[in-house]
Amino acid sequence: MSILKKIEKKEEQVINWMGLNGIYMLRVSIGIIFFWFGFQKFFPGFSTAEDLAIQTIDVMSLGIVKAPYSMPILAVWETAIGLGFIFGKYMRLTVILLYLQMVGTIFPLFVFPEETFHSVPFGPSIQGQYIIKNVIIITAAMVILAQDQGRKIGIKGLQKE
Repeated sequence: MSILKKIEKKEEQVINWMGLNGIYMLRVSIGIIFFWFGFQKFFPGFSTAEDLAIQTIDVMSLGIVKAPYSMPILAVWETAIGLGFIFGKYMRLTVILLYLQMVGTIFPLFVFPEETFHSVPFGPSIQGQYIIKNVIIITAAMVILAQDQGRKIGIKGLQKE
């Protein structure tokens, strides 16, 4: 067997492994991130997103949810999402909680542009970049839930037979 054939065979093995394990690893990695960031919010002053989160929750709740309560609520919410993804349980509910949380996460881009952009709309601040990258998580949750519910994953016309 030529060296090129050996490399192609190894590449095929790696790609097959990715296909078998990729969605599982994606689900667990999103879970770890949510659990990690959510857990930080149990400790006042520890999360770098705390001030913006408190402001956002205050505006979104029309002032009903006050600062002393907003971070513990968000901490429980995000750690619950994290645990749902880590353990792969109650995925429909977990993804619904994630999408509701993402509405709150994206909200500051529109309500607090002075904090999320240094040049609107093309120059996001670090906070803005932190928010915008969540588009990946939103899309990944679609794939994870579809797979969890037994739906076929793929792009028509690009699937390898």
